[in-house]
This record gives sequence, structure tokens and C-alpha cells, in this order.
Amino acid sequence: MHPLAGLFKKNHEWAESVRRRDPDFFPKLARQQAPEYLWIGCSDSRVPANEICGLLPGEIFVHRNVANVVVHSDLNCLSVMQYAVEVLRVKHILVVGHYGCGGVRAALEKPKLGLIENWLRHVQDVATESSEHLTCYPDISSRVDRLCELNVISQVINAAETTIVRNAWERGQELSVHGWVYSLKDGLVRHLGLSLSSAQDLADTLKQGREKYTAQLYQA
Repeated sequence: MHPLAGLFKKNHEWAESVRRRDPDFFPKLARQQAPEYLWIGCSDSRVPANEICGLLPGEIFVHRNVANVVVHSDLNCLSVMQYAVEVLRVKHILVVGHYGCGGVRAALEKPKLGLIENWLRHVQDVATESSEHLTCYPDISSRVDRLCELNVISQVINAAETTIVRNAWERGQELSVHGWVYSLKDGLVRHLGLSLSSAQDLADTLKQGREKYTAQLYQA
């Protein structure tokens, strides 16, 4: 038996159950995709974008990488963003981190992991910028969760600073970038208080600083 036979079986069962509920589902899906949302999230297998948002295939465009990083040198992420914004005309970019992120923890603890250490330098830069603030939290789990939030805020700003988003705003396209964080413990998403819908929003955010947007979560 093929080692992946179980996956093929589950796929057939899933496809058949969908057809029973909606015979026209796959023909409609094949004709077009018209999502309003681009999800930029972590590669963690426990964070599936469609299921978390309760959306069907075709309703959300997805890019995932370790620790939900948006950097200007990542042509993969930028290509996804450009296609989503300029071709699919999404209205919302959702940068979504999750508490307890292994990539964020590794950025703090700095174990020897090989190639991925270079990628996690982006998150380490966020940790370095906020090092004094992070020391206020007494245990590693609290610091990791706080850095998960601060990392999302930084990546929202990075996304808004791309030529893709700035050009969309310049031509008057409706587009917002939002910062979310997901909890594996209860399945709920929290808005970190940062949504950027214009170049002025971005400029104001850069003046105020990222920590403003997550402070209320620890005051509750």
C-alpha cells in the first residue's frame, strides 16, 4: 500500500461530502476565485486560515512562512501580495501571528537550528528593539507571547511600507492591513488594535510606536 494512501482516501471522502452538500461547489470554485482577504500567517500546522475564519476555499488567499514575517527581500511573499492586491483586488491583508509560536521562541532563545537561524534574524531584530520592554515579563512563555504580538505589529508596518501597498493607496484602491494574533488555547483571534488603511495611518503609527497597540492586552 502506498504510504500516503490514507490521505487520498480522506481526500475522496471530503470531496464526496462537499458534493453531497452542494453539487455546484467545485464547478463554481473552478470558474474563479474572488477573495476579499489575504492572510499572511505562520506555517504552523495548527493555524489553518480557512477554518479559523470560517471561510470556504476561494474566500481567502493565503501566504504562510515561519513566524509570519514580511520582509522586502522575500520575493515569494511580495509576489503573493502583488497578485492578491493588483489582480485579485483584495480589500484586507491580515497579518496573523499565534501565541506560543515556535519560531518566535527560537528567536528569543537562539538555539542552534542551522539555516532557519538566518530567517529568524528578522524576529530577533524586533526582540532587540524591544529588549528592555520584554525584560518586564518574568518567564519565557510570557516574553514569547509578547514578542508574538510585537512581531505582528512590525510585520504589519513592513507590509504597509511595501511598494505594493503604497502604490495601491496612491491610486485610491481600497486596502487595509490588519494585525491579528491567534490563540491555540481557545481558537480565538484577537485584533491587536492596528489597522492601516492609508499612507497617513502608516505615518501616524511610525510616530506613535508599535508597543501602543498591544499594551491593552496586558492591562486587561
